[in-house]
Amino acid sequence: MNERLHQYALLMRLHKPIGILLLLWPTLWALWIAAAGHPDTLVLVVFVLGVVLMRSAGCVINDYADRNIDPHVRRTRERPIAAGRVTPREALVLFAVVCLLAFVLVLLMNRLTILLSLVGVLLAATYPFTKRFTHLPQVYLGAAFGWAVPMAFAAQTGAVPAVAWLIFVANILWSTAYDTMYAMVDREDDLRIGVKSTAILFGTADRGMIAGLQMLLLLCLYWVGRQAQLGLWYDGGLAVATGSALYQQFLIRTRDPARCFKAFLNNNWFGAAVFIGIAADYLAR
Repeated sequence: MNERLHQYALLMRLHKPIGILLLLWPTLWALWIAAAGHPDTLVLVVFVLGVVLMRSAGCVINDYADRNIDPHVRRTRERPIAAGRVTPREALVLFAVVCLLAFVLVLLMNRLTILLSLVGVLLAATYPFTKRFTHLPQVYLGAAFGWAVPMAFAAQTGAVPAVAWLIFVANILWSTAYDTMYAMVDREDDLRIGVKSTAILFGTADRGMIAGLQMLLLLCLYWVGRQAQLGLWYDGGLAVATGSALYQQFLIRTRDPARCFKAFLNNNWFGAAVFIGIAADYLAR
């Protein structure tokens, strides 16, 4: 029994929290701005737990969708389904259970949040299949990861104002940038087996496209600050985030897979810097 639970934990990637953090930061950006720095405790707890559960569900359904692809990719061939340690049927049952737990949490929120959560589940369940049909699965991932933003505003305020959608757009830009770095790690394998990604679509323009996305992201976040009437502390956080983006550009300059993966991981600090700027700005008032 313990070994089965261990394999399920590996399937949910609980040992690799970077995905949780990249989903958590924009959720916290949204909650803090929606609540002017003082989010409701129940809402905060529900959304933090919801982030963990939905990221876990996303990993499970991703590995189910890629069960015939992962064995042919060096980085993924030892994942539980690819290695035969978890059956596809088990994965689908686990996905359903985790989604059900997340939905139980959402039932503690208001009606608008519950309705929005249905879209979130649809985005999470369909994202893994997009890489077969479009070179833009990274954009779709941004929508799936960012859907927590309008949900957070709905839960905290009962409405989804324009600034929420601006944060949502910022998250799509951010996710597309960092997941393109991630896709650069697997580009050779993906080309060989026919998997699509922005890294393949952008080709030799990949670094420039990522830089452009990062510039648009920072402009979008600056606009968020003006809309939310945030001040110098927030601007300081954006300055640190800008430094993080420049460092990522330095890492990916040679397109070395290990350095591209390091750049992807560094996005945790980008998200943290923005959140610290938001939280500090409200604390300073």
